[in-house]
Amino acid sequence: MLSVENLAKVYGSGSTEVRALSNVTFSIGRGEVVLVVGSSGSGKSTLLNLMGLLDRPTDGRVTVDNIDTSGMDDGRLSSVRNKKLGFVFQFSNLLPDLTVLENVMLPGHIGGLDCRREAEQLLESVGMSDQAHKRANQISGGQAQRAAIARGLVNRPALVLADEPTGNLDSATAAAVVDLLKSMATELGQAFVIVTHDRHQFGEVDRVVTVRDGKMVEAMAA
Repeated sequence: MLSVENLAKVYGSGSTEVRALSNVTFSIGRGEVVLVVGSSGSGKSTLLNLMGLLDRPTDGRVTVDNIDTSGMDDGRLSSVRNKKLGFVFQFSNLLPDLTVLENVMLPGHIGGLDCRREAEQLLESVGMSDQAHKRANQISGGQAQRAAIARGLVNRPALVLADEPTGNLDSATAAAVVDLLKSMATELGQAFVIVTHDRHQFGEVDRVVTVRDGKMVEAMAA
């Protein structure tokens, strides 16, 4: 579902050069839930941005669902990102003046698809059907994060990338979100890569990738 090979990212040059990531290689299969952990500044967010095709590697390659993205122009990268990837962030980033349903449908609209039925089904799956027609600024933080998960899944992406998806939630809501992400991986066969500073919050997962000083130092089953 995802393969990164000898991935490296360097910012600046000469005396200002910063090597954010060096020679990272691993792969993720369908239905796997993989955690990426590391301290602040370790390179885990850089890795997520490269996997999500939001930034280009200095060296190495990213392959998504058997599509080698090396050398693609911005338009082709954007197309692969929209069709193959879903994103869930620490803050829900819902548009406040749109309804919950309209927010969930946005990725489909960007791709020129009518995804109302899929959006409604996902909102039911995340327990948000009764909030579908409320404006996003009228729901709680936990509800907004559930809606953001539905939005990240609405295009049926091959891979979902989540950046600290529980970092802004209370412990009870965070536990519910973790359970939801895992159940979606099982039910839909999608792969999830979750960047987190709190490995233990996620319990049993398929693998844990540890990043330290821009290098992958550990990838283990958990």
